[in-house]
Amino acid sequence: MVLDVVATEQEAGVICGLLRSAGIACLTRQTNVGAGASDGMLVAGPYEVVVRTEDLDAAREVAGGA
Repeated sequence: MVLDVVATEQEAGVICGLLRSAGIACLTRQTNVGAGASDGMLVAGPYEVVVRTEDLDAAREVAGGA
């Protein structure tokens, strides 16, 4: 389940780090909205923080209601 959608990979990484420190498995992935839309080889677009369905409520508490 998608816990949150954030603007940068770094922000998603911080949230995922908080979740992992609380024992909640997570991953980050880039959404397909705007992927590759920037100039050159840069990748742009929002990132999702994803957790297991059964961890969603606990993850929301850890992430501050994201």
